[in-house]
Amino acid sequence: MNEVYAIVETGGKQYKVAAGDKIKVDYLGAGAGKDMELSQVLLIADGKDTIVGNPAIEDAKVTATCLSEGKGDKVIVFRYKNKVRSHRKTGHRSLLSTLQINNIVRSGTVVAAAAEKPARKKAKAGGES
Repeated sequence: MNEVYAIVETGGKQYKVAAGDKIKVDYLGAGAGKDMELSQVLLIADGKDTIVGNPAIEDAKVTATCLSEGKGDKVIVFRYKNKVRSHRKTGHRSLLSTLQINNIVRSGTVVAAAAEKPARKKAKAGGES
């Protein structure tokens, strides 16, 4: 099992990513369809070697494409005090960016790359299959 993965930090949180993964992170403001780099790579593992940064690995990055930006699921906050008829209900939806991980790069060499998906054939018009 030679799965290459990396631990990256963005938005104060850490994510385990591999080439080809889709992750939802805090809003980055990149815009849909834009390429970006995550430079805070804390760990790279490929099954036999593990490289740990202190705190981050020098010359390591993870390249990704921003697929979309939007709001996450609603979180309901309900505050209640018994015996005094006091309650308050509020909600919150965090802004999120969805990233497609393309490559894991260390010292200028690509450690792991996402496999290109073959293009799907378009269905013929006219209802034939």
